Amino acid sequence: MTSDALPTLVFATHNPNKVRELQEMLGDRYRLRSLTDIGCHEDIVEDAATLEGNARLKAQHVVNHYGLDCFADDTGLEVDALGGAPGVFSARYAGTHGDAEANMNKLLSELERVGAATPEARSAQFRTAICLMQNGVEQRFEGLCKGTIALERSGAEGFGYDPIFTPEGIGQTFAEMDANAKNAISHRGRAVRAMVDRLRT
Repeated sequence: MTSDALPTLVFATHNPNKVRELQEMLGDRYRLRSLTDIGCHEDIVEDAATLEGNARLKAQHVVNHYGLDCFADDTGLEVDALGGAPGVFSARYAGTHGDAEANMNKLLSELERVGAATPEARSAQFRTAICLMQNGVEQRFEGLCKGTIALERSGAEGFGYDPIFTPEGIGQTFAEMDANAKNAISHRGRAVRAMVDRLRT
């Protein structure tokens, strides 16, 4: 079957590297397309109260406006000592969307404020929620990675909160790990693999 004859599935992202990665995982069962590929350049408002809600908003937008099956994801860092914050606000915790340095500064400051000075008091988890809308059916997938918030930044890889998140049983922050090692245990990797397993059946 040629790629044009394969069923189309949109990944609600503009990142071609993410699309390429998932296309490799799915093989020749689907033709993956990005938001850029389908001409979706408008801002999709992500104002839901949960990660699941934001993922659903993005997937539903594509289904409603482009008539194509779609999946979308949203990720948050949930810190126990902060009552699960920053959670759904992770990307804009300090006020500006995507300002990783400011977000990390605020998180470390908040943990200091509440007296969370030991690894045991700084437990956290990264969580990724995926919403898949296919043939009129909605399915959800989740990936978790538990760990702790480090006392200070370490490592130069990754993005976001990676320099201060130490996954359980590893002894390194995400930012100290290479991409393959991180993807093998990461929240996003686990959620994606759960969805891919379903799509392959």
